[in-house]
Amino acid sequence: MLSEPTGSVTGAGALLSILRDGQARTRAELVQLTGLARSTVSQRLDALLTHQWIVPATDAISSGGRPATAFAFNQGARVVAAADLGATHARVAVTDLASNVLVERTADLPIDRGPEVTLGWLVDTLRDLLAETGGLLCGVGVGLPGPVEHISGRPVNPPIMPGWDGFPVPEWLGSRLGAPVLVDNDVNIMALGEHWAARPEVEHLVFVKIGTGIGCGIISERRLHRGAQGAAGDIGHIRVTSADVICRCGNIGCLEAVAGGASIASQLRKAGIQAENSRDVVGLVRAGNTQAVQFIRQAGREIGDVLASIVNFFNPSVIVIGGDIAEAGEHVLAGVREVIYSRSLPLATQHLSIRATELGDRAGVIGAAVMVIEAVLAPEAVDLTVSS
Repeated sequence: MLSEPTGSVTGAGALLSILRDGQARTRAELVQLTGLARSTVSQRLDALLTHQWIVPATDAISSGGRPATAFAFNQGARVVAAADLGATHARVAVTDLASNVLVERTADLPIDRGPEVTLGWLVDTLRDLLAETGGLLCGVGVGLPGPVEHISGRPVNPPIMPGWDGFPVPEWLGSRLGAPVLVDNDVNIMALGEHWAARPEVEHLVFVKIGTGIGCGIISERRLHRGAQGAAGDIGHIRVTSADVICRCGNIGCLEAVAGGASIASQLRKAGIQAENSRDVVGLVRAGNTQAVQFIRQAGREIGDVLASIVNFFNPSVIVIGGDIAEAGEHVLAGVREVIYSRSLPLATQHLSIRATELGDRAGVIGAAVMVIEAVLAPEAVDLTVSS
């Protein structure tokens, strides 16, 4: 997943970056890869060993003489806490440094209860999970269902999160969990998770979450694109109709207001069919309810209309559909594909793949963990740990 630096290795952290691909290497191989002196490589390997970032590989490598010890990345050196907080439910996990889930928990948790109640539950849950797994906690990653200023990690005027505006989430959690905390929009962490675990080779990817609301995360040149303040990808509030449909953000005619899960559930209730949320909608589709299927397909078309513009503008090679409504399967995908392939330029769709998420509900917690892992294992961060 990570390219091997050659000729630019300046510290132990850069050496660790080479070993993160999972391949064990000897001192001689690392000398050859980096161009550093053998004594320098040995010194940095010793520092990484002392702090348990690496371990000797199980099998020694022989070239005919005395077997040489190989070294491998120790993905169990630390643990990461990850939380994906949605509008109505939450998923929390503890992972290793390769984003493998060690233990997890889900719960119905309305985000509109406010930050202290919601985050208090999160602290208690994470403490329980960390007690189960043990290990040294190196960081906490959190996804929230609203706009988040990337630099501060604070929500900014989130439409469905009363009481959260400007709340110091990183500081509040960090003081209680004793670890650094990174916070991002929930769709961004889903895009990170899907790209890391399922499609690391893809250069340009758009992840679209269709749940209570609608948003998208953008991977460009294998990096998450957040924009200047962290607001990139907020497609749910693009105006798609002149009809008098009021969105939760206060504007009229937003995509979310006509194609989000809450909107579809409302349309079904008006038709005399009981549906309170996105999950109820998906349940009706799976049960073969024809009106639910029609509403889902039309929602797919509305979303596809916005995505067609994004395809023409950004030219991704993969669009991944996730969120609760994605569980309706081919019905929503059919609507999205129908419009994208008819409205986008032929060159932009020539090799375009439109698929459902492979990680499903886990995309968010995997992405939240990845956000922390990439920060903790950045070469400069590792250099600080081994020099302290």
